[in-house]
Amino acid sequence: MMIGLGKITGYGDAGGIQKLQYQTPLEVRGDTPRMAEFGFSSGLPVGTDVVLAYLGGDRSSAVIVASNNQQYRQSGLKSGETLIYNQWGMFVKLTENGIEVEAKGKPVTVANATTVTVTATEKIRLETPRLEVTGDVIDNCDSNGATLKALRDAHNDHDHIVKNVQSGNDEKTSEKPGEIVE
Repeated sequence: MMIGLGKITGYGDAGGIQKLQYQTPLEVRGDTPRMAEFGFSSGLPVGTDVVLAYLGGDRSSAVIVASNNQQYRQSGLKSGETLIYNQWGMFVKLTENGIEVEAKGKPVTVANATTVTVTATEKIRLETPRLEVTGDVIDNCDSNGATLKALRDAHNDHDHIVKNVQSGNDEKTSEKPGEIVE
């Protein structure tokens, strides 16, 4: 009577510990604490299977110590792989050959970082129909301080000395470029 199996029938995630309602063939109980590993948290969908530990064998003193939802469980992992997933099919998968992120057509947000550094030994490739940047862009930033906007402005304002022009009323510089870079 120390261990039991049940299914989640209600869910609450307020406060310092998650409290759930479970059902077994013998009972339905609410306000049951769920113990999870530090650093990991999930909202268990109704119908999720749970392992119950009854403290001191007292069935009124249950704690949920493990969970599995057969409907949403990701399968086919190779030995050593780790996967964080949700019921909508999104996941982060750590494999021997790299990291996979599946967003299922939803946004991916990195927020409140002072600096984000990506170090790639070969290249970074962005496959997107449009790249937007709200601030300045500087290429070769370790040796160049000029922004792309400053380079555009310099290009749009520049002219050239025209050689072999006879003196008099003739101009010695060319007109500004006809095509403005925006």
